[in-house]
Amino acid sequence: MHFENRHYVVFDLSEVDTIDFSEVMETSAETLRKNLAETQSFVKYEGDMPASVTALTTKSQEYTHEEILAILSGEEWTDPNAEI
Repeated sequence: MHFENRHYVVFDLSEVDTIDFSEVMETSAETLRKNLAETQSFVKYEGDMPASVTALTTKSQEYTHEEILAILSGEEWTDPNAEI
């Protein structure tokens, strides 16, 4: 798979209701991956940042595929004690 045009933005779940899911690759708030503290999630999209993502006040910078994989493998997102 090619992810050159795919972008990722982390945001606080307090703003989840402002995401227009027709603009991003996730289908709904219920299908979002959350960090272990359940305070943040992320969305992905291709091309330019969608308007509903631009409007987020708690958004991170825009990440590449490689950058988000590194973030998601960190201790805030992945339980090191979870069984595989």
